[in-house]
Amino acid sequence: MTTRTAIPSAAEERLWQQLLHRDASAPFVYAVCTTGVFCRPGCASRLPLRKNVRFFPDSAAASVAGFRPCQRCRPDEPVAPNLAEQVCRLLQQHLDSGASGSLPLARLAQLTGRSPFAIQRAFQSALGVSPAQYLARLRTERFASELSHPDQSITDAIHASGYSSSSRAYSCSPLGLTPSSLRKGAFGERIEYAIEPCNLRQDSVTGHALSARTARGLCWLAFGDSPQLLFDDLRARFHAATLLPSKALGKILRQIIANAQAGRPTPDLPLDLRGTAFQLRVWNALRQIPVGQTRSYSQLARELGQPSATRAVARACATNSVALAVPCHRVVASSGALSGYRWGIERKRALLEAEQAGKPHHAATENAVGKGCKTRT
Repeated sequence: MTTRTAIPSAAEERLWQQLLHRDASAPFVYAVCTTGVFCRPGCASRLPLRKNVRFFPDSAAASVAGFRPCQRCRPDEPVAPNLAEQVCRLLQQHLDSGASGSLPLARLAQLTGRSPFAIQRAFQSALGVSPAQYLARLRTERFASELSHPDQSITDAIHASGYSSSSRAYSCSPLGLTPSSLRKGAFGERIEYAIEPCNLRQDSVTGHALSARTARGLCWLAFGDSPQLLFDDLRARFHAATLLPSKALGKILRQIIANAQAGRPTPDLPLDLRGTAFQLRVWNALRQIPVGQTRSYSQLARELGQPSATRAVARACATNSVALAVPCHRVVASSGALSGYRWGIERKRALLEAEQAGKPHHAATENAVGKGCKTRT
């Protein structure tokens, strides 16, 4: 076997680390001398010994060197940039046809002429979820849309959305609401809220925090400069629910703020998180990051077993609606820069500095335990 087209050894350690992390987006293939087979870095085959591995820039180079393509990951197949879009159309067509259940990867492979592995890899890289999870989300959105028609019965909406049974539709209902509540635009849902002063900035502006909870748990925790704007955002998110001020929740919120200013963990509270399957996985992973530590978006993606989903992880962090309880402020850029934060970089910096120092960042502790701020409802 010739070695002319192999990647120089000086760069191999970096490639080996990418292989160890199963980075499916890495632009190379690796060959195993003991088997004579070459694979993509994200292949699910058993990890070889380092001494038996050789790296090549592409499948053509590996073939020239005398290696044959793996039959599992099919590295000789090009990854079409529009494969994910093609699969999305097939899933939409499956839903439009009224078919129940999922569309198996094997069937998608037949329809696209690609391997199941290539489909799964391209789809998760582009959207951050599997085809099955994407179809489930489409079906959930279709169900909510069908329920919005007053002349459509709930039973008809279930069948039109492709659910195999009413119990399945209820268990997959969006926003944690029953179909009847969805039909009424969540009318009658009771959501308690509280607004408190919260100084997490290094300038002279005193901000505020708003928390809200359903019967299931905390569903909203946001920062802002204006109590009225915070309330308007909550109303826009839960437009047909009954919003009720709560002194008890205000007490909890003051404790959350005090802990944040002192760099202590957020109290362990029941949460009502509402998102896609992938978002829920990201938010759960965020809750596992210890106080005083940070992760990069790419590190978090690798911990989730989806190293190519860095952008999807960043989007999930940006859509987190429960600050502190789901500590998205502990995720930074690979360079160590703070990157973005839904509630402002200054607040993110203050939170991280307080956690790393283990002491209050701002002297105005009276803001952490002050009286609740009234707002118009």
